[in-house]
Amino acid sequence: MASFHHRIKSGKKGSAVEHAAYITRQGKYGEREDLIFAETGNMPTWAEGNPSVFWKAGDKYERANGAVYREHEVALPDELTREQQKELAANLVTALVGDKPYQCAIHAPNSSLEGKSNTHLHLMFSDRVDDGVERSPAQTFSRYNAKAPDQGGRKKDSGGKNRLMLRDEVIETRRKCAELQNTALAKYGHSERVDHRTLKEQGINRTPERHLGQARIRQMSEDDKEWYVANRQSQF
Repeated sequence: MASFHHRIKSGKKGSAVEHAAYITRQGKYGEREDLIFAETGNMPTWAEGNPSVFWKAGDKYERANGAVYREHEVALPDELTREQQKELAANLVTALVGDKPYQCAIHAPNSSLEGKSNTHLHLMFSDRVDDGVERSPAQTFSRYNAKAPDQGGRKKDSGGKNRLMLRDEVIETRRKCAELQNTALAKYGHSERVDHRTLKEQGINRTPERHLGQARIRQMSEDDKEWYVANRQSQF
């Protein structure tokens, strides 16, 4: 059954290279066998074909406490085939990051709880908008100069927005994400739909499911897992 899962995260200075390696299953993550697709796009000239150069520059030159990257983590409906999931992922990339530099990957691990495929998209991107000005790696991540853009860094898309504006953007982004999933489900003949709204907003009187995490699931007995899954299914 299709369900909606969409987390928006960010990574501070010094974390981008490591996270890029994680989502693309490189280095110490290379033994994991759940990667089914990966790509990168919209990199500046100096990082074309080598996204790690871009993330290394961000880790080095981004201001202290600044976010080098942001990320959308989106569950892809299991009702869709692998090719259909890739098509949906491509539509999500276009809708969610536009022409910003990005690196993405699709993982399809088996759920530790139910043993079913848990296919999801990791969409890692820079919030710095391309304005057509050629910049060095250091300048790209420097402070934006509104009066003389060519003398400062790329502007961050989130810059100058208050908390209310950012909240509304998150709500709209989640709505758009659900809409694209439902369009894909309808296109390929599935009646299932996802909903980005909270359970309360949907009029459903049920406590939101708590994310257990891999460590806690590993500590559960098989009987505990069976009970948890049965209890979960009884609420839908």
